[in-house]
Amino acid sequence: MKPRKPRAEPQPRPSIATPELTTTNSGRKPWKKKTPAEAVIAQIERLRESAKAKEEELKQAQRQLQKLDEVLKVLENT
Repeated sequence: MKPRKPRAEPQPRPSIATPELTTTNSGRKPWKKKTPAEAVIAQIERLRESAKAKEEELKQAQRQLQKLDEVLKVLENT
């Protein structure tokens, strides 16, 4: 028979932070539940911001493509 290894004592679990502790220590605003209408409005605003950022990215890519097309024309003529 093999000798048994002694069991390690279980580690205590960290306690779960209560809302009072997290709001005072982290400096965050207290959570406020949104109504369904407010949630939809917030989602629409996020989507508009995302669309605006993607439009700007598209404009930059189109400008870059236009410049490269001009370079291609010059190269083809030589």
